Amino acid sequence: MKINHPNLLEGNCKNCLGKEDVDSAVKAAREAFDRGPRPRFHGSARRKILLKFADLIEQNTEELAALDAIDTGKFIYLLKIADIPLALDTISYFNTQCKEKHLEKVYQRAQYKLQAYTLHESIGVVGHIIPWNFLIGLFSMKVGPEFVAGCTMVVKPAEQTPLSALSCAHLAKLVGIPVGVLKVVPGFGPAAGAAISSHMDIDMVSFTGSTGRLIMQVAATINLKPQCLELGGNNNLYYLMSINKGQNIILKKFDFKTRGAIVPSVFVHFAHGVTLFAQRGEICVAGSRVFVQHGIYDEFLLKLKEKAKNWVVGDPFDPNSRQGSQVDKTQYEKILSYIERGKKEGATLFYANWRRNVQKIAVRHLSYYIEPTIFIDVKDDMTIAQEEIFGPVMSLFKFKNVEEAIKRANGTKCGLAAGIMTNDLNIANRVLRSIRAGAIWINCYSAFDGDCPCGGYKMSGFGMDTLKKYLQVKSITTPIHNSPWL
Repeated sequence: MKINHPNLLEGNCKNCLGKEDVDSAVKAAREAFDRGPRPRFHGSARRKILLKFADLIEQNTEELAALDAIDTGKFIYLLKIADIPLALDTISYFNTQCKEKHLEKVYQRAQYKLQAYTLHESIGVVGHIIPWNFLIGLFSMKVGPEFVAGCTMVVKPAEQTPLSALSCAHLAKLVGIPVGVLKVVPGFGPAAGAAISSHMDIDMVSFTGSTGRLIMQVAATINLKPQCLELGGNNNLYYLMSINKGQNIILKKFDFKTRGAIVPSVFVHFAHGVTLFAQRGEICVAGSRVFVQHGIYDEFLLKLKEKAKNWVVGDPFDPNSRQGSQVDKTQYEKILSYIERGKKEGATLFYANWRRNVQKIAVRHLSYYIEPTIFIDVKDDMTIAQEEIFGPVMSLFKFKNVEEAIKRANGTKCGLAAGIMTNDLNIANRVLRSIRAGAIWINCYSAFDGDCPCGGYKMSGFGMDTLKKYLQVKSITTPIHNSPWL
């Protein structure tokens, strides 16, 4: 498998893994679950291993960040202050749940002298299919709860970005995770991904990406294995007139050396600026549909354009950059096609000055860079308003009142995330209860934490990577003889 790195002349070559390799990995995972020591580890033993695993990830931050920057084109400093710390937070959170809490509730039936109780047991072997945009973070979100639950895992990273997952698998081996518990199988979707989805010895599939319906179809025809599906979104962000004018909408300067300030700004606020542009739009919660109330719309446009002109796109390893390249040629061309479609359907291209700020890199080509692209006069039924572009493309909408904003927000087929910028708590509560989305941030955006799950409504999927998702319930009934309590 040739990995076409967006920032290198030549891709690294790895062996392309397919069905036979998946079969081998699943066999090892099945053996480890059915007969190995791992599922029977006491909670304290799991906790010690997870602690060591988190420590090794932290010690190897520079290497892991470099691998993901090479694979994805993502700004390396962002990886070090956001992606990897989130991975550590997630593992640390699930580490606190390493307790033997399998016994949930006891029921007594005095009339029949019976005692019944329920157990939460590991679901078994889990297959993971992870996308290319947020690898180290999603790896921890999948592996963390499953390790605590006592599952064994077969992980298929995206074919574009396998390096950090392979590195994490190596670190897992160093901390003593038993053989077969964690297998990483890099390969293409139609081969390795399809083999995981259809494998009879895989008890569950967890998937993040855009082709979840195919996995559901396969599961329905093979062995009805349960799924946890996060299928992306086309997310809304609201700027209301009730926002504190002292915050100047988007005037404050953002310091990348902090983890962000709670300042509602498309470019400067850590959450939204990072989510849409610094992340190159290649993140499922990107706030690409921005609704601005009419009273602050004109000021918002002026400040937005000012910030866009100074936004630096270039080499993700250069500390002066704020945005790297798209992941590969396919995604680059897909984003450009959406931009052309937006123009053809009548949206106004308010800002697009591609390659003006792109720093020169000492390679033969400038790779797959797209500067922030901003559309106005976007209608709700336009393609760029309805479909997830997964690129640094923003659509701006003007609205008059809250009722209009809620109605238009719920007019999309997805419902993953939303953000509300207002100082009026009554408005915030009204909007958050009315919008059909799985994660809503008020006066912040993309503020992830390991102990706060994130999942979608509607066609954004179902299921969240929580501990209970990887446990199944067993009910036990036993007679009680000669007990004074029955």
